[in-house]
Amino acid sequence: MKRWRLAAAVVAALHVGAASAETQLLGDPEIGEQLYIKCKSCHQVGAGAKDGIGPHLNGIFGRRAAAHEGFFYSKSMARAGADGLVWTAETLDAYLENPRALVSKTRMSFRGLKDPAERANIMAYLRAFSDNPADLPEAEPTARGTDHDLDPAILAIQGDPAYGEYLSSECLTCHQRDGSAEGIPSITRWPEEDFVIAMHAYKNKLRPHPVMQMMAGRLNNEEIAALAAYFKTLE
Repeated sequence: MKRWRLAAAVVAALHVGAASAETQLLGDPEIGEQLYIKCKSCHQVGAGAKDGIGPHLNGIFGRRAAAHEGFFYSKSMARAGADGLVWTAETLDAYLENPRALVSKTRMSFRGLKDPAERANIMAYLRAFSDNPADLPEAEPTARGTDHDLDPAILAIQGDPAYGEYLSSECLTCHQRDGSAEGIPSITRWPEEDFVIAMHAYKNKLRPHPVMQMMAGRLNNEEIAALAAYFKTLE
């Protein structure tokens, strides 16, 4: 029994150590989102992401290399996956630093990121799309009259639809302008108050969608009001 307890303690310690090591390799997802511009021409990520020049990167953490069904990988990447390469913070860090150092004949032409902070930030951004975001669906609009702690002064802000349209490009990478809902809820024609309450719920970490929490966290009160006014006017 003592040996079993000792073995269990060792396994637990190794698990905690691995989780701690991964955490140390991850940076700031908001900075990572900006840096991801270098990657998105080949790799889509987020709601509705599709394969392009490279496979989409939803769910990349914990996935075996070349295991994304439907994408045609290079022989070298397929061989790496068959040999047991799994995408973790450590292996992704090495691959982002120098792709060919990890997979010698990868088709990815990217030369790599030498700055450890940039790699950490990009991995933190990607990590949000590996935490089962599909299992944390955005809720329907908050019903009018529902109790909330939002300052009435915030709800009273008159948003500028023109400014909201200017800000809406990020929203429209996932949400459809025509109001269709293909795997992600529509936000077109939401009552402005409901929209504002929902966005502040993400901003205050009350709604549990990590990507929306990150997006809302970057917006100020006037910007949220402007987006609410814009999406309310869409037909």
